[in-house]
Amino acid sequence: MASYEFLAGCYDELTTDVKYAQWADYLEKHFARAGIGIHTVLDLACGTGSLTWELARRGYEMIGVDLSEEMLAQANEKGVEQEVADRPIFLHQSMDRLDLYGTIDACVCCLDSVNYVTRPALLRKAFERVHLFLMPGGMFIFDINTPEKLRGLDGQVFLDETEDTYCVWRAEYSKRRRICTYAMDLFCRTEDGLWERGEELHEEYAYEPDELEEMLRAAGFRKITRYGERIMRRPRAGEERIFFVARKEL
Repeated sequence: MASYEFLAGCYDELTTDVKYAQWADYLEKHFARAGIGIHTVLDLACGTGSLTWELARRGYEMIGVDLSEEMLAQANEKGVEQEVADRPIFLHQSMDRLDLYGTIDACVCCLDSVNYVTRPALLRKAFERVHLFLMPGGMFIFDINTPEKLRGLDGQVFLDETEDTYCVWRAEYSKRRRICTYAMDLFCRTEDGLWERGEELHEEYAYEPDELEEMLRAAGFRKITRYGERIMRRPRAGEERIFFVARKEL
């Protein structure tokens, strides 16, 4: 089973509960604290580009990067209905091989995309690549599903349903591998009214916050701060989502 080959076409329909405008509001609060003008922003693991386009509408020069060609195709299609001064550039790349044409003022990597890098060695390389392309003083913001949340998903079954899409997914957590696996069965209604079935497998690695901070420091980042879920304070015990804000030295 592959990831996103089938899901890409119905991803937005299944994630209408994600309030991208609120995510952008939160990111802009951190941008305002940067002390430098944030203009060029990289949306790393941008998926179908909903957040990318939201920030572009707010005047940022956006670059979207994702490993899934199918998700990037959906992101590009959204451009037909968008009215923005600077249209985003979308690039098909993996995080650990990030290669941009110039520097950026900030990088955001949202919706636990970091957890999807299931090999720590590749995540270290990804952090190094982000640091390389950031301007001095630039900001790297990302969030993770905490190990507590991923462990708690073990054995749970979820159902997402819309008029044209039906998705059942089961979660299993491996303590030995530190990986939470989501097995998905998807049914999507085609234009002729028939139902098409697809299967996908997704995995998230349970990174401890301390080891992520160590990776960031090894990549050259300084002034690393943790925050609770879309709040401007440090996380409390038991938080299921933690944000990291790391700065490149001036």
